[in-house]
Amino acid sequence: MNLNLTKPIVFFDLETTGVNIATDRIVEIAILKVFPNGNKESKTWLVNPEIEIPQSSIDVHGITNEKIANEPTFKELAAEVSAMIEGCDLAGFNSNRFDIPLLAEELMRAGIDFDMQDRKAIDVQVIFHKKEQRTLSAGYQFYCGRELEGAHGAEADTNATYEILLAQLDKYDDIENTVDALSEFSTHGERADFAGFILMNDKKQEIFSFGKYKGRTVEEVFKENPGYNNWMQNADFPLYTKKVLRKIKERMNPPKKKMTDAEKLQALQQKFNLR
Repeated sequence: MNLNLTKPIVFFDLETTGVNIATDRIVEIAILKVFPNGNKESKTWLVNPEIEIPQSSIDVHGITNEKIANEPTFKELAAEVSAMIEGCDLAGFNSNRFDIPLLAEELMRAGIDFDMQDRKAIDVQVIFHKKEQRTLSAGYQFYCGRELEGAHGAEADTNATYEILLAQLDKYDDIENTVDALSEFSTHGERADFAGFILMNDKKQEIFSFGKYKGRTVEEVFKENPGYNNWMQNADFPLYTKKVLRKIKERMNPPKKKMTDAEKLQALQQKFNLR
């Protein structure tokens, strides 16, 4: 079965220095862009993260500090990556909780804004876990009937993720073959930010998911404790989370409408008449 697409969708996978969205960096990124007509475009980059790759991460993906020493930094690749995913929906394996948030952080650090407006996200891992409760390699064996060679390499994982989604559509008749339906099925709950620090309640209000204000609306907390936003902006939270908070703060305090010259003149006349 082929994907029922109305616009391009990008499958991607990241290998990184670790799992902290706010502080870790990309060391490899693979992109598979699938067009509505079935054509595909792919690209894989090794990336110099500009920080040391810990041995625990090297043991997972095999990318050493020596291997990426002469590779371009993400800032040098950011424009090309951004152009390749522009106008596309996004898909990956555990992408909603990790790959998309981390990619957003890297792009924003490079000075390129990123949001999910007019995009859908499909997390193949969520579909997999809801249906079978397995890992990527086991999923590839289960759905595609083959061993996953090169697991924990970004390119192999990206292609496997794409193949698994196609196999899932073949296997499950109750999953609709549209990006909207797949995105909804592969989402655990609605979030205002990628990292899950800010969720949406039943009234579509942003709420905190952590700390002493857990479960309370962001607007309510900001009114009660105006300094809380400043603390979060200066703390070690993801850039995208901070961006969401700034937008909420701006929404709460819209700029005052400037008076036109005619309005200023009318106000002066009224003031004069009152005297």
